[in-house]
Amino acid sequence: MTEIRTPRLLLRRWHDDDLAPMAEINADPQVMRWIDDGAVRDLEQTAGDIERWEEEWDEEGFGLFAVELLASGELAGFTGLSLVEGLPDVPAAVAISWRFGSSFWGQGYASEAAHATLEFALQDRGLDQVISVTRAGDDASENIIRKLGMTEERETVDPVYGFPLRVHAIDLTEFEG
Repeated sequence: MTEIRTPRLLLRRWHDDDLAPMAEINADPQVMRWIDDGAVRDLEQTAGDIERWEEEWDEEGFGLFAVELLASGELAGFTGLSLVEGLPDVPAAVAISWRFGSSFWGQGYASEAAHATLEFALQDRGLDQVISVTRAGDDASENIIRKLGMTEERETVDPVYGFPLRVHAIDLTEFEG
């Protein structure tokens, strides 16, 4: 079982009791504002998401980690790696992403978890490059991307929703973990 400990966080595979707190995160319009069309997700949709995330772990050897606070055991959200395909002008790649409950924003958890995930990508999975795809205007995610040392490579458009997207990348051979 893949787990990563940081000073404040445990990044781990998903447990059955993660469904309700993740569904609560997904039901928050503030959290979902920059994701897809901004629609919130219910318990059933979240269960399907977690099932797909776990399948990606089994198929690819990486996926989205549940992020738990070590001090309290609370589920704060997720961060991890996933395959990205089907974006205009973007070759298939492995992307890092995150989603945290709004009560956990502004405390450095997303940056801490994302940094640990990049180390995992390089050291444990041997990936050469990781990208991040964000909607234009998502300044909070752009801030985390800068902290990770990622640089903007191109802009494209979401093929489903038509939103402008920014694609950032980091060459992991130059990543300082």
